[in-house]
Amino acid sequence: MNLDSQSMPFSVESSMKNSRFLKAVRCQNHGERPPVWIMRQAGRFLPEYQKLRAQFSLNQLFRDPKKIVTVTLQPLKRYPLDAAILFADILHVLLPLGCKVDFPQKGGLNVTSPKKLKRESVEKALPFVSEGIERLKKELSVPLIGFCGGPFTVAHYLLGKKPEKMLYQNPEKFSSLLDLITEVSIDYLKMQIEAGVDAIQIFDSWAGTLPLQQIERFVLPSLKRLVAALKVPVLIFSRGIAFYVKKFALLGVDGISFDGARPLAEIRREMPPHMAVQGNLPPAFLYSSVETVRLETKKHLDSMKGDPGFIVNLGHGILPDTPLESVDAFIETVVTS
Repeated sequence: MNLDSQSMPFSVESSMKNSRFLKAVRCQNHGERPPVWIMRQAGRFLPEYQKLRAQFSLNQLFRDPKKIVTVTLQPLKRYPLDAAILFADILHVLLPLGCKVDFPQKGGLNVTSPKKLKRESVEKALPFVSEGIERLKKELSVPLIGFCGGPFTVAHYLLGKKPEKMLYQNPEKFSSLLDLITEVSIDYLKMQIEAGVDAIQIFDSWAGTLPLQQIERFVLPSLKRLVAALKVPVLIFSRGIAFYVKKFALLGVDGISFDGARPLAEIRREMPPHMAVQGNLPPAFLYSSVETVRLETKKHLDSMKGDPGFIVNLGHGILPDTPLESVDAFIETVVTS
């Protein structure tokens, strides 16, 4: 499947506002098929991306505006997706705090932090992000989604994937760390918005792993600050929050992206009608036969039929070894519905 028009120059603001994706975010996508995009669509499973990865490290790809554009556009040149998502990493926000974030060629990541976190401007620390966005906006005919990691999730990686140790031993210090990450994240997202992104998705992937009491204390306040500071549509994602729908709906976001823990139609009944829902087919379902992918996608679409705030997506990032023919079948089923 190929639709090059998705990456042709098109910059009429009113037309972008009336795109299928942004109408669905506003719960105004009446009488049309739902929009579709895929979390982690920029990279991972695409052979053209793997070819780049054989030549360049993730550090090189993330920090070169031209390569940011190339990778962001790759899935849109192959598939008729309704939104692009910026090729970046959730840990970019640690760079203005004086941390070093490195991605070894064979995968994984290394975070090195100073004894005391410092604070510099996001413009100085992350100029490649804003330049990449500005270049992309000259190429795209679909909305561009910017993003950051949720403060708890960023802290998860900063603290060596053991944030609970500080959370329980020194909750005041942990709260101060979250406040600092939140402040820098607000600056970072505002920079993305100024550069031209049309919407924001906050990935707080690890937040849902906490008990509800800790979510209420350490996750929701930071997210609420983030959402309140932004003037574009905001969606949020975390694994596990399908069981805390009403708590996260109080954040004031425009939409919530859910994992596959519960049927989306069931979740929708607990959501405010003005708030979009995104998801939530499990990424591993794309390992199924093409016929099964089509069947399960059709069932998913039928369960949400007529919902003006429904955005089709996976319940987490697409897996690196996902068969291309399954992705073809998934997207084709949506766009021909």
